[in-house]
Amino acid sequence: MKKSKLVWYVLIISSIATTTKAQTTIRKFIDKANMDESVSPRVNFYQYANGGWLKNNPIPPTETRWGSFNELVSSTNQVLKGILKEAADKNATYGSNNQLVGDFFASGMDSVEIENAGITPVHNLFSEIKTVNSTRDLLSEITSLHKSGIPVAFNFSVYQDDKNSSQVIVQLSQGGLGLPDRDYYTNLLDERYENLRTEYVKHMVNMFKIFGDDNKNAKKNAEAVMRLETSLAGASMTRVERRDPNKNYHKLNMMELQKIAPMTTWKDILSDYTGQEVKEVIVRQTEFFKEFDRQLVATPVNEWKAYLKWTVIRTAAPYLHSKAVDEHFNFYGKILTGQKVMKPRADRVSMVIDNAMGEVLGRMYVSRYFKPLAKSRMLDLIKNLTTTYEERINRLDWMSDATKQKALTKLHAFIRKIGYPDVWKDYSTVHISRTSYFGNVLECNRYDFNYMVNKLGKPVNKAEWGMSAPTINAYYNPMVNEIVFPAGILQSPFFDFNADDAVNYGGIGCVIGHEMTHGFDDQGRQYDAEGNLNDWWTKDDATRFKELAYRVVEQYNSYTVLKGSMNVNGQLTLGENLADLGGINIAFEAFKKTNQAKTGEQIDGFTPEQRFFLSWAQIWRSNITDEAQAQRIVTDPHSPGIYRCNGPVSNMPEFYEAFGIQKGDPMWKKPGEQVKVW
Repeated sequence: MKKSKLVWYVLIISSIATTTKAQTTIRKFIDKANMDESVSPRVNFYQYANGGWLKNNPIPPTETRWGSFNELVSSTNQVLKGILKEAADKNATYGSNNQLVGDFFASGMDSVEIENAGITPVHNLFSEIKTVNSTRDLLSEITSLHKSGIPVAFNFSVYQDDKNSSQVIVQLSQGGLGLPDRDYYTNLLDERYENLRTEYVKHMVNMFKIFGDDNKNAKKNAEAVMRLETSLAGASMTRVERRDPNKNYHKLNMMELQKIAPMTTWKDILSDYTGQEVKEVIVRQTEFFKEFDRQLVATPVNEWKAYLKWTVIRTAAPYLHSKAVDEHFNFYGKILTGQKVMKPRADRVSMVIDNAMGEVLGRMYVSRYFKPLAKSRMLDLIKNLTTTYEERINRLDWMSDATKQKALTKLHAFIRKIGYPDVWKDYSTVHISRTSYFGNVLECNRYDFNYMVNKLGKPVNKAEWGMSAPTINAYYNPMVNEIVFPAGILQSPFFDFNADDAVNYGGIGCVIGHEMTHGFDDQGRQYDAEGNLNDWWTKDDATRFKELAYRVVEQYNSYTVLKGSMNVNGQLTLGENLADLGGINIAFEAFKKTNQAKTGEQIDGFTPEQRFFLSWAQIWRSNITDEAQAQRIVTDPHSPGIYRCNGPVSNMPEFYEAFGIQKGDPMWKKPGEQVKVW
């Protein structure tokens, strides 16, 4: 997602968009051709279920990972591009949906205009930066760039107050780095990071030269940026630390904020952002803002200007002429993620539009491709899983009755959003040009900023969505206490009207259970039914939960990637691992109530239970580049696909029974070692 929000959109997988294509042939929902029956499910269930597919589906050169999700992306891009091309060919009314996305698409596809423009689209931003001559000027320029969506120095947002979820409040958080994570700057022992830092500086030098600097100044500016970003990174919280909502909640008045960062004129800055007097803010990471304030003095203004210019460059480069695009891809694509070839222009432009004005494109998408019956079927599935979840909570042997009642209150308070928003955002006032691609991106950024700021002083809009309708993903938002399933995810391999219950419960059923469980994972459990950060657990129950969660941490800490050179971070991935574990258990129990499970009839040689687990497994099949895997281990709260598949089922006696897992098998764990939380 483009917009930064101080809430966890706890996802099934990194955000990917997709759609439904008409099926012209009868497909097997569990296809033995995708399996590797030479590998026993007792040894490696993931390889058994997916080995054939993994062998026959190498990573395309335009991708860093290729799996079930990515296959759907390919068909989605075809559909979205079709919508956009059709809109671009129309002489549409100004401000209409066709004009907005059609002209946006035309501007991105006009390579001749983009090449002729060169770097001129950033000249106005560069001119503003040149006028910075003092700390006051610098702070003013930071706010100006933020309004255009340029992520300099730190993050500013307006969102719900964690401890008063009915109110919105100004929030400040760490940010401003050009590398994927603070560890890329602070890890001095791993040669991988040292090499990437060297490549990053080289990349900045190349970019500064493309944007007008001579070689000497380019090197000087790159080194200045690296020093400043390293200082900010050193004061940044780790991703694991940021998972604790209480450690990231500091509600301060203006006097308290000024005391933390005395060189920063916060009253003026926040007034500039919002157009009104701000009396309280939530500061997510106070140590970061102490360091930011210190750097206002320690770093010369000219070096700050180099940093501002660099952030504009790395933000704008993908939308400019080929020299900038190619150099940006060389570092952020090839070097960081191992992607060999850039995606075609039409694919890149369609993704930009889905990101910039997804509700316009999404509205056009659902009118053509979303079946209303899917929403009705989803409501039935959610109802079935909610009943099962309630039964499981009532049976918990580690939780007291008092906490159980509050857990059930929260469960039944979930807001359920399916398909697309009931009310679409109005973009008709946004000026989209057929001849200014980067200008259109900035225009949408400014619209989003103003839309966000206008929430101050108004009731929380619980009807809003955090994903576009074509997205193949889902999320739980703790401050709204909602589970959200965009239209894109309501298709195979997650959901299909023609599939048997085992396949649908092993797919979308597990997704539903996953998102429900996020309301009770290590983060979500700290929010109550109204979405407030509020401890509703007894002390003993909280202790028992943490003991169980720690066992999940230990399990995933033991998993390795890249030939054992890196371990999964069980603390970083804890929330997703708990959600996977809870989701599959709840979905399986709900499935056992269906007629298919009761009759036990085999399909294509598999029992209903086997089909359920095979459906689960095929969701996670994927090949990934080493570079992308190394980055995800540091930055991604999701475990690698093989462990998302094998980790949860290794804790389930029902899986053992379905595939004859026996004592001593690699997929087997002692009964006392099997972890069940929800």
